[in-house]
Amino acid sequence: MDRQENRPPKTAPAETRLTLNVQPGSRRSEVLGLVDGVLRVRVVARAQEGKANEAMIDLLAALLAVPKRRIRILRGLAARNKVVAAQGLSQEETLRRLGAR
Repeated sequence: MDRQENRPPKTAPAETRLTLNVQPGSRRSEVLGLVDGVLRVRVVARAQEGKANEAMIDLLAALLAVPKRRIRILRGLAARNKVVAAQGLSQEETLRRLGAR
């Protein structure tokens, strides 16, 4: 008898994809809100050597109360418009924690 038959199927943790518009070099790091399905984010760090991306990940991880390793940039590594994945939270919970409606 195969042991895997008795195990429940593994389910992947929830993953939420967000479309972001990131403005580097701002006076303060903050989430401005959701505009036409795009989350507007400002970060203090400049867009040099990935510092703005790091700051964006730090900000999102802090606001979502998840480890930084759960936030991944899927598209737009060198662009202001990005697609980001946040693991472990539903879309509704993610937007609630970010204060975006």
